[in-house]
Order: sequence, then structure tokens, then C-alpha cells
Amino acid sequence: MSIDGDDRLADVLSTVLARVEPDADERAAMQAVAADLLERAEAAVTERHPDADVMLVGSTARDTWISGDRDVDVFVRFPPAVDRETLERDGLAVGHETLPGGHEEYAEHPYVTGERDGFAVDVVPCYRLDDATDIRSAVDRTPFHTTYLQERLDEDLAGSVRLAKAFLKAIGVYGSDLRTRGFSGYLTELLVLEYGGFRPLIEAAADWHPPVRLDPEDHGETASSRESDAGDAERPFDDPLIVIDPTDPGRNVAAVCSAENVARFQHYARALLADPGLDQFESDEPAPLAPADLEAVLADRATTPVAIRLDAPDLVDDQLYPQLERSRAGLVDALNRRGFDVCRSDAWADDSAVLWAELAVAERPAVEHHEGPPVAVREHATDFFDAYADDPAVYGPFVDGNRYVVERERAFRSAAAFLDSDAVFEIRLGAHVETALEDTYELLVGDDVTALCDEFGGELAAYFDPRP
Repeated sequence: MSIDGDDRLADVLSTVLARVEPDADERAAMQAVAADLLERAEAAVTERHPDADVMLVGSTARDTWISGDRDVDVFVRFPPAVDRETLERDGLAVGHETLPGGHEEYAEHPYVTGERDGFAVDVVPCYRLDDATDIRSAVDRTPFHTTYLQERLDEDLAGSVRLAKAFLKAIGVYGSDLRTRGFSGYLTELLVLEYGGFRPLIEAAADWHPPVRLDPEDHGETASSRESDAGDAERPFDDPLIVIDPTDPGRNVAAVCSAENVARFQHYARALLADPGLDQFESDEPAPLAPADLEAVLADRATTPVAIRLDAPDLVDDQLYPQLERSRAGLVDALNRRGFDVCRSDAWADDSAVLWAELAVAERPAVEHHEGPPVAVREHATDFFDAYADDPAVYGPFVDGNRYVVERERAFRSAAAFLDSDAVFEIRLGAHVETALEDTYELLVGDDVTALCDEFGGELAAYFDPRP
């Protein structure tokens, strides 16, 4: 790859590229493994379906993989006449013959995954189709993506893709899983292709004003959202970054990419342009917090942390993290509505899962202000007044402005009391999170949250050392 410019950024990019580009030995090892797997898969599938074929896909097929990223993806392509049940059954059989010792995992349909000579291998069944708009599951698109990019990425652009992947990994926004909600490999390759290199990409990104819409094949206004979770299939995309899939105009390749991660990419692109350095291509994870360190941080902040710890539901990450996010948002809403003022919140998962909130207010007065309707709204106002008129436990009713108001006993004076009651199940929670809570959970308040350090010391360190 050639890198234009006799300046610090050019020097940095040259050094980084030398680090991330696989050397001859690594390439030879990958090619040997891939060739053997393809041969085994082709023999296994054509024995069952003579019209089937196999294909190497992903970054190894497109020569955009980074040194050390040892992934080999073999797609077994069945004729479209094969029914779904047969595809799944024979796809698994082919996977096991291709990769003895592999195990089955499930996405939209099952596939075989495992290890071969130090490489992580997936053997995935899909349909061999003529057009990506005819897909029957998301994996059917992948061969189209591979072919499209193989025809357009030259050696220089492949090098730029490696730089882009290294940069996105270093700043923590690489990956389209629903935990990261960042930039997929395919999206990264399309962005480099669209702008003509890594440097032009970050120069453009530094000035993005979302929503940013890119349409590599000029599909035009016919490209609108057909994603399964989009609701109205005819509405235009409304994501912060829109990259119309060149092989399927009904799909935004960047749909999963969060607004936060688009903004983070912009921030670090500007930082790299302003002051280039090798450290900007290296992850900088803070050291895990020890209990004594966490106590000191909490004392400085004078806030009250609360944490609900439960057994992590047995789900794959792409199912678990949306449920944790829904639960975190529900927790924040419930605490704020009760006047406990959440400063910041988060959710983490390992063997256990944690819903975390840091409160500006941990306790509230014994009474709360409760507004009724305007006095002028006669029927509703009268009902409100009559409901409280003879209640000795309230102050009022009285008129405040133009409304009836009472001051009544607060249901929960502390956040801890609320979270330790059955009212916690009134929070909007993910279904599996709610089930786990119903089984058992642990409430940690104040310095008790130091019990999380053993399992989540790294997450706590990142939380209390926030960066763009």
C-alpha cells in the first residue's frame, strides 16, 4: 500500500500498516487451512447435493484481515430448491465432516464452529441465489458482499481497510454485535472504498454532519428500510450513518451503528488528524478498580450507587445485551420518576449481570407533591377533591396556581427501599432479565457495590474514567 504525504500522519500510518499486515508465513498458513477446509466441505456437500458449492467469504477471502485475526469462514451454498429443514440438517452434517471436533451454534439457523491449526473456523450453510434481494436469511447476503468487494478492492485499498479496522478496534467501535453496536468489517470496507482510502475516510468523517447518507451504487430514493425491526417497511432510513448496501438497496449496512459510536469515530478521527501518534492505534484499557479505589472514588463524588446483580440469562450476546439495555433504561426511568435523579447508569454481564445506577439523590422526604387537574375542569377536579377531602393522611387538598394539589405520603423514601420491594417488577425489563430477577437478585447500595470489583473491576474502571 502506498501512503501519500511526507508528514507525521503518513509516517504513523506506514508504521501501523507494517504491524497489521500479515506476513508471508501467516498468509501461507491461512491459505493452507482455507484450501483444505474448502476441499473437505466441497466433497461433503456435493456427495449429498451435486449442484451445491462452497465459498470462502469474509476478510480472509477479501484479503483485508489483520495479522492475528485468524478467522476462516466457509459458506456451503445449497441450491434454492432445497427446503430449509434439509439445508439445516445437511449443512450441519457437512460442517462436522469439514471440521471434525467442531460444535454447533445457532444464529438464524445452525452452523458448525471450531478451531483448526490455530484458526477460528465457521462452516455456515446458506442458499446460492442470483440476487441479494431474494435472501431467505441474513447469511445469504454474505457471498454477494464478498464478490462485490473482491472485484473492487485493490492492494492499496486492502491496506487502508486494515488501517481502518485497527483504528476502529483501538477506539472500541469495531463490531456489529448488539453489545458493541459499532462498525462491521463489511461496513468498514465499504467506507474505505467509498472515500478511496483510510486517510480520506477520516478526513471526511471529521466533518460529517449526521445523518450521513452514502449510496455506493446510486440506488437513489428507491432505497428505503426493509429491516425486520424497522416497523414501516416503506419509510426512509433514519439512522445517523446510512450506507446503502450495494447488493441490496433495501438494507442500511450501518443500521446497527449507534449515534454514540458514530460520534466517537468522529472525535478520534479529528484527534488523529490533529496530532498523529501510534498510541491512537492501541487500546488503552484502565486497570481494574480494587475495592479500596472504588470506595475512594465514591467518597470524592458523594453520590450513591445502586446495583442490582442477578444471574446472567443464558442467552447469546446479541439477545442478552438488548435486554440489558431495555432493563437499564427502565431502571433509570423508574428511579427518575420517583425523584432519585440518576447521574449516570450502565449494564454489564459476565457470569452475573448488573444493572447499575449512580444517584444524585438517595432519599426523599416523607411527603410528595401530587398535582390534580385544573379547578376549571369541573368533573375531574371534583373527583380529585372528593378523593382526598376526608383523608387524614394528606395535606390538602388546596389550590396551587389553578390546580388542586395534595401532599401525600411517599410510597418509597429511599431508592434502596424501592429496589428491595415488589415494585421493582413494575420496571420495564427485558423478558429474560425479569425472569432472572423473579428467581433471585442481590441489591447493593453505597459502598456495598465494592463486591462487584472481582467480576466487574474493568467495567467499573472504565465507568469512572469516561472517555470520548
